[in-house]
Amino acid sequence: MLDFLGTRQRTHTCGQLRAADAGQTVTLMGWVNRRRDHGSLIFLDLRDRYGITQVVLDKDLAPEGHAKAEQARPEYVICAIGKVRLRGPESVNPKMPTGEIEIAATELLVLNDSKVPPFSPAEDAIQNEEVRLKYRYLDLRRPEMAHNLEIRHKVALAMREYLNAQGFFEIETPFLTRSTPEGARDYLVPSRVHPAHFYALPQSPQLFKQILMISGLDKYFQIVRCFRDEDLRADRQPEFTQIDLEMTFPQQETIFQVVEGFLKDSFEVVGEQIATPFLRMTYDEAIRQYGIDKPDLRLPPMTDVRDVFTAEELSSLKIEPGLPIVAIVIPNKQAMSNTQKKAFAQELNAAVAPDLAYLDVDRLAAAPQYAALAQHIDAAAAKNCGLARVEPENRLIVVSPRVGATAPARDHLWLYKKAGQLRLDLAKRFQDEHKAFEKKGISDDYKFLWVTDFPFFEWDEETKTWTFAHHPFTSPHEDDLIAGRMTSDPENVRALAYDIVLNGMELGSGSIRIHRQDVQQQIFRALGMSDEEARERFGFFLEALQYGTPPHGGVALGLDRLVMILAGASSLREVIAFPKTAKAIDLMVDAPTPVSDAQLKELHIRPVIRS
Repeated sequence: MLDFLGTRQRTHTCGQLRAADAGQTVTLMGWVNRRRDHGSLIFLDLRDRYGITQVVLDKDLAPEGHAKAEQARPEYVICAIGKVRLRGPESVNPKMPTGEIEIAATELLVLNDSKVPPFSPAEDAIQNEEVRLKYRYLDLRRPEMAHNLEIRHKVALAMREYLNAQGFFEIETPFLTRSTPEGARDYLVPSRVHPAHFYALPQSPQLFKQILMISGLDKYFQIVRCFRDEDLRADRQPEFTQIDLEMTFPQQETIFQVVEGFLKDSFEVVGEQIATPFLRMTYDEAIRQYGIDKPDLRLPPMTDVRDVFTAEELSSLKIEPGLPIVAIVIPNKQAMSNTQKKAFAQELNAAVAPDLAYLDVDRLAAAPQYAALAQHIDAAAAKNCGLARVEPENRLIVVSPRVGATAPARDHLWLYKKAGQLRLDLAKRFQDEHKAFEKKGISDDYKFLWVTDFPFFEWDEETKTWTFAHHPFTSPHEDDLIAGRMTSDPENVRALAYDIVLNGMELGSGSIRIHRQDVQQQIFRALGMSDEEARERFGFFLEALQYGTPPHGGVALGLDRLVMILAGASSLREVIAFPKTAKAIDLMVDAPTPVSDAQLKELHIRPVIRS
């Protein structure tokens, strides 16, 4: 028989009471975390989101409550009324904030029972993620998950408070809008009122936030849900949350300062300190030094060491002259045995692209004719890393195109990107096998970076045309626009676009926008879009540009991704209350699902299944 709560009220949470509260009569409510039956004494660990408190039912002092405790099982919802008392010295639990006290219960109410759960929220880790997602309401009872959501709340609140103090308005933008190109497929919503017409769920509020700037609102932000129908992975979800902001009359530096400000506050609320301002680096510098546009600065940069090779050495080592020769330093905290070195050489040989040659400088130094060359490579790489030398336990690898290598290996950009990927692969190898890095990565440091001056265009191999690399409302550099490079030299046009990167992960991106209609039309034409097509797709926005649009720019950061890093989680699913699987399925509510023929008929839709 279950009990009614009546007029009883909870006086404290299960993580609140301490030794100073001894002697108080309290009422606690929560879930049974664990139960231990010692005969005349039954111990119940009572849990809520705030913590755990031990409740003791003594058969002699509370016979009715003891009888109910005999029937209580994990995840029963109970109410315990009794006095706070100090535990004996031998039974103090230093691992629990409430470990000095317990509740000597005089009354116990069983407010609800529970089936035997498929897993216990008292467990530290549950291996089967599908089971966790199907029973998410149980999973969210786990302290680890509650902690992740608390971090999310604190970070979002810190952002709101900072931006409010900076004069930003929080403004909502529509979820039902029109389809515009954002780089991924849209989720479409059929209109019942307008047959064969569809809304699109926004991939971002891009055009709306620009229109807010045209509207004279000066500073906007929104913690907003966005939707993209794309292939999923650990750091991607079909619906996600971003912190989105826009400003009028900014320089890039203005936006950088605002973002650094709210990130600093966001990290502080979870006990982390970060240094500002963040490092700045152009896209070209990032590719040359790291081989990727989202560099992990915790790893040493790459170095072009071509100048230390003589013509004879290039020939004897079969290295293509006139192309970069990239040295990669891989941090390693342990010396390698000869057996490990041989295994490493085999792995390296398998990892390097076929058109590339590589040299292990440690082995190169063992050959007398190349000992001086190895020292020169070491010195050049160390200097670029700000070191006196490359430590012996670290690995120093040189990568270059093989003699006679064909395209794309002869392309500098391809070479840098391949070398950069090898750099990350080798670093991960030492992370996994030699435990060279800490829990959060290679170190506990947070290495932020602004990457700027991205290419404006990128080449589409399928259509054999140039397309926008960021989005078509990004402003090019004025110098490139004035010089006429939009049509004469599109490959080298730079965008006023920027990404913010943390430890090799892109947190967000933004740009200074196009605010002049003539420039926007010029961009559309450079992309091969006719005036008629541009009006059809963006007519409402092009019209708005005609009414005194101010210069403006903004940025959007992934809130889920940021919280994932702060929580030390391996997946976005660990920091989202109700996430989807890698196949975009909500296992808890079993979505997506078929709908009735009547619903489809109302929407004038007939499904067509193609094999």
